[in-house]
Amino acid sequence: MTHAPIVDLSVHHKPADLSDRIAFGFTKLLRFCADTFFAKRYGHRAIVLETVAAVPGMVGATINHLKCLRRMCDDQGWIRTLMEEAENERMHLMTFIEVAKPTLFERLVILGVQWVFYLAFFALYLISAKTAHRVVGYFEEEAVISYTLYLKEIDEGRSPNLPAPAIARHYWKLPADAMLRDVVLVVRADEAHHRDVNHGFANELAGQPAATALAPYPEHASDIRMAA
Repeated sequence: MTHAPIVDLSVHHKPADLSDRIAFGFTKLLRFCADTFFAKRYGHRAIVLETVAAVPGMVGATINHLKCLRRMCDDQGWIRTLMEEAENERMHLMTFIEVAKPTLFERLVILGVQWVFYLAFFALYLISAKTAHRVVGYFEEEAVISYTLYLKEIDEGRSPNLPAPAIARHYWKLPADAMLRDVVLVVRADEAHHRDVNHGFANELAGQPAATALAPYPEHASDIRMAA
């Protein structure tokens, strides 16, 4: 890749109230579980966690869609943004399936975790949409950290820098000679963008100024069916 997306690794929303502290504590608990289970198997970590990461956008879009229908009001662009986030996270999953094949046990973990997380997040969004978006913002902060560590593993030779899968080259419009490192860079940039968007949504719901500067979003293919 000629130009790697620039990502501010220092971005962190400092918890400001009880809702934020609950969201942050929950995220750190899940981070501990992921670190314990996967250690430095970042390809397998990405597969399992991206199946979870693709849930919040769909849940948020669904609930906001129904709310706007009931109230007969405009969504201010939230629904499309959240649907695109869900689709983007699913493309991360489809990419890393080509890099690290999930084991039977990991597939069983995905089945259980997805249902539990979907129901829990749906309930959380109904109770406090602000907390739900803050949780996602913190999730994405951790995702940026994880992909940064993945880059370090590749750069230091502990993880192979494989050729980029065809699905990734198409979706992110990468050159034919793109490598896995290029893929991790654009995936990390995606996560940084989702981080800033969700923290901004949480701020807006809390009556606070939303962040005006968002991490740059890599260009994506408009037709993802060809990539699949």
